[in-house]
Parts: sequence; structure tokens; C-alpha cells
Amino acid sequence: MRLTIFTKRFASTLLLGFVTAILPSAHASEAEVKRVWQILDYLAVDYAGAVKDGKLVSESEYAEMTEFAQTARTKIAALDAKAAQAELVTQASQLEAAIKAKADPADVATRAKSLGAHLLAAYPVPLSPASIPDIKVAATLYAANCASCHGATGNGDGPVGKTLDPPPIAFTDRERARQRSVFALYQAVTQGIPGTSMPAFGQLSDQDLWSLAIYVGSFAHDAQQIEQGEQLWSAGGKVMAEVSSVEHFVSLTENDLARALGERDAGAAMAYLHSQPQALSKASSSSLALARERLHESFRAYQAGDSKKAQDLALSSYLDGVEPYEQALAARDGALKDSIEVQMASYRSLLANAGSQAETKAAAASIEQLFVDADKALTASQADSTAAFFGSLTILLREGIEALLVVVAMIAFLRKAERRDALGYVHAGWIAALAAGGVTWVAATYLVTISGANREVTEGLSSLFAAAVLLSVGVWMHQKSVAGQWQAYLRERMSAALNRKSAFFMFGLAFVAVYREVFETILFYAALWGQGNNGAILAGLATGVACLLLITVVMLRFSAKMPIGKFFSASSWLVAVLSVVLTGKGIAALQEAGWIAPSGLSAPRFELLGIYPSTVGLLAQVTVLAVVLSVFIRNGRAARVRGG
Repeated sequence: MRLTIFTKRFASTLLLGFVTAILPSAHASEAEVKRVWQILDYLAVDYAGAVKDGKLVSESEYAEMTEFAQTARTKIAALDAKAAQAELVTQASQLEAAIKAKADPADVATRAKSLGAHLLAAYPVPLSPASIPDIKVAATLYAANCASCHGATGNGDGPVGKTLDPPPIAFTDRERARQRSVFALYQAVTQGIPGTSMPAFGQLSDQDLWSLAIYVGSFAHDAQQIEQGEQLWSAGGKVMAEVSSVEHFVSLTENDLARALGERDAGAAMAYLHSQPQALSKASSSSLALARERLHESFRAYQAGDSKKAQDLALSSYLDGVEPYEQALAARDGALKDSIEVQMASYRSLLANAGSQAETKAAAASIEQLFVDADKALTASQADSTAAFFGSLTILLREGIEALLVVVAMIAFLRKAERRDALGYVHAGWIAALAAGGVTWVAATYLVTISGANREVTEGLSSLFAAAVLLSVGVWMHQKSVAGQWQAYLRERMSAALNRKSAFFMFGLAFVAVYREVFETILFYAALWGQGNNGAILAGLATGVACLLLITVVMLRFSAKMPIGKFFSASSWLVAVLSVVLTGKGIAALQEAGWIAPSGLSAPRFELLGIYPSTVGLLAQVTVLAVVLSVFIRNGRAARVRGG
């Protein structure tokens, strides 16, 4: 809003004096951060009225811009100390220097906008309404509070406005509208504009203020743009990917959106969303809405220089936003699921290795498109009971077979050893794991939110623990299998080997082997359940249980008929292979949780074998496999020497 010389200078002096007075006790309150952001927004929009082609257009406005830039730098320096603060002060000083040098308005606007974005990333404040505003309520509020000054059509020609100096802003001004976000308008109606007749509307609720901010943005658009925007939004795709939530919408300017969509589509999209903000519920309700929002926050944090926060948010984008839908997506488009996982790992590597902002932006944009494709696939699968059935079945079989192999091997071993008295410990272990899984489901549903990182840490550590135990058991069993004289060994040593301490150890192994799978299975089913087709999901669950029971019966009967020497030999190889598989899965889980640095490779994955495109994971698996082979070969040679 253009101000008269007197009122603008007076407003600047008051603002600067206010800042100077409070500097000794400044804190990074929401109001202070928002005020700095508002100053930067003024600079970005109004500097063009002070300088053109390196020459002064208005000396008074240029003086004001200089003061505002100094105010922004001084106030940022007085905020609470944070890692990003020094960089923010540096950027503010560079902005101040650019204004003193009478830099091009486009350059100053870019610097001011960038600094504002970095400020909010470093000092987060609430930037969006609690819920999507009701535009009908906003129209009533505007008529009662704003039309007398700004006019019924927002052209700045209301009866009272005609008497004001400076005159009220014309919301129909397209050039200004392209540069102002809903958040900037919200700031104006919330705090008012010093030096003008624009008051702060403190008597209105926060939700009403957001409603007004969105509504007044609609005056700069026409009916044709709104119609075009509705068509774009209904088609989904890139538009919905760029405006992924209410929070994202209110922080965007039309110029920002134009860089991704082009001026025509950006204007149409903003016209439609200003007039029909409830349409944003479609983006917010998409399956990967959380993943998309975390990805945006991650890139903003990286732009602000906070690499650690960017990496944490990138992990959350995948673990909390994508992984709960992995099985449903895999049942629909397995290649797409793998592409998302690989590209998000590459994106995290860029963040960890200080990749350029151009690289990280390109990587994030590529992932955004994958999210769009995934949402389309998931939306289709929500209406596809067959996909829901096989997704449910796949989850249970994938997670259940590994646990089943361990438990069945333990049961068969005890039966062969004629130690049925110890079977109770194994059964108690897997039953306790199922019970603990039930408690986990209650906790995750009603009490606490189990983050994706915590889920992966639990799975990773339990996988590595189980792998270590199975490796030692496999080596021990193989040693006995090649040594012969099993019956004598069992008679003489089994009673001592399976004492009370080792029986509790078997309880612990059964518990860990089953709980690590139950833990993840429950969280996967919770995500599936929210997508509909619950009957198909239950049918898949029932079918999976039946398949696991059948596999159990077959394995127990087969193992009972095997000669004891062959049984122990086969079992030793089975548990050794499982230890290699679980090692790979454990490393992968800890990498996803951020405990181990990502180390992506351009290689295929075989999840059933725990093989992932990861240097660390493959090296760990090769190491375990080398240990297994070396020990087994040595045992075989020792047995041949004794027999020879």
C-alpha cells in the first residue's frame, strides 16, 4: 500500500523506535518473528516504487526501504540464539547492502523473500488456520468490516475510503496480488498497518482473520480464471503436488507458484483456491499428504542452512508419511514403491553430504511427482478390493514367515532332543509377543503416536539381536551335525545344556523373533484399515493365518521324519541363512531411522533375502556369510580328520 511521505516516514520512525526500545529484552516470540517477516514482505513489494534502473524514483520511499532493511537486520540479531541466526543476520546485511547500492527491484524482492522463508524455517511460527476457512462467513465479515473502505468489489473505492489519505489498498491490483501470500494478508488484518487507517481487527477470532485474508485475495481474479483453476485442480497432478496443503497454500504467492506451473496456470489455481478454499481438503486427505508436507519442510530447512533438521524431516517424510502405505502401494505398483524408496534415500544422501540447493530442489521435485503417481495408485486401490486383499495377505505372509521359521526350528529342535518340558518356554515366548503386539496396537491407536523412526529402530535392533543369536545357534548346530554320535551327545549333554537359564533364553529368542514382526505388522494393518475395503483386508488376514498354519504343520511333520543328523545339518543352514537375512534387514531399518548413514547403490533389491541397495548393509551381510562359510568349512574338515 503506497503511503504519503509524512505517514510513511512517521510509521518507519515509530517502528524503528519501538524496535530500539525493546532490543535489550528481545525474545523470539511469535509476534516478533511475524513482525520481521512483515517488514521483509513490505520490502519485497514496495522497493520497486523507490528504485528503477539503478536510479531513485522516490527519495522518501527509498529512505524508508533503507530504514526497514536496517530494522530487519537489527531485530533478527536480537532474536534468541540459534544455529541459523548468524546466517540470517548475514543475509539481512546483504539485503541492506543491496538496497544501499540501489540494486534491481527483482533482486531485492528475491533477497527479501528468501530471507523471510529462512527466518520462518529457523524460527517456526503458526502459519496456517486450524481448519479450512468458510468463505461464506468471510464474505459477511468483509461486508461488515472492510467494504466501507476497500469497496464492495475490493477496488479501494468505498465511501469512507475516498476520504482517507493514503487511500485504502485496491485488492484488485493484479501486480500486488501476485506478490502477496495469504499469510501476508493475514498479518495485515491481524496487526494492522502503522501510519495508515488500516486497524488491527483484534475483535475477530483467528479463524475469522484467516477467512478474511483468503477472501480478499479473490478480488484480483475473474470468473474465467476460477473456472480454469477448477479444471486444473480436478485433474490433480502437478497443481495439487505444488499446493499440497492449507499450510502450503497460505504461504505461497502467485509468483512463487508461477515458477513451477507457469503464470497462466498459477493465476488460475490461486483464483480457484481463493474462491473455493475447501478444495484444499482433497490435497490434505491424500494418502501421502504427510509425506509431501514433511518433504516441503525438509527442503525449506535445508534452504535455511539447518541440515540436521532437514535430514530429520526427510526421514519423517518417508517413515511416517510413506512407509505405512508401502504394502498397499506394492500390491498396486511395486516398481513405483521401490522408486520412491530409492529416490528418497538419494535425497537424504544429498542432504547429508551438503549437496547444492539446485540438486536437492531437483531431487525433491522428482519425489513430488512420484508422490502424485503414488496417490493415484492408492486412490485406485482404495476402490479395489482385490488389491486390498492381496495387500493384507502379503503383509502377514512377509512378516510372519520369518518369525515362523525361527519358532518352528526351535520347537522341532526340542522335540528331536526329547526335551518337551522346555517347549512351554518357546510357546510362552511367542504368545507373550502376540500379547505385547496387542498392547502395542492399543498404545499406537489410543495413547501415543509411534513415530516411523522409533518403529525402524525397534525393528533394526531386534533384527540384529536375533541375527547374532541365530548365527551362534547355527554354528553350534552345524558343529554337532558333522561330529556324529548325536544320540550319545543328547543323552549326556542335553539335560545340562537346557537348564533353566537356557530355557529362559529360548523364551527370549521366541519373543524377539515374533514381536519384531508383530510390531511392524500391526502398524501396517492400521494404515491399511483407514483406506476402506475392510472386508477384503480381513479376508486377506484370515487367508494369511490359514497359510501360516499350513506351513507350520508341514514343517513340523517334515522335520519329525528327518534323521537327526540331517535335521541338525539342515537346521544349521536354515538359521545361518536367516541370520544373514536379518542382518541386512536390521542395517536397512537403522539406516532408515538415521542411526546409520545412508549408503545407496545402483543395485536391485530382494527384500525377502534382506538384500537392499546399500553398501553398509551388503558389507555386513557378506561379513556374516563369510563367518558362516568359514566356520562350516572348518567344522567339515575337522570331522573328516577325526573320521579319517
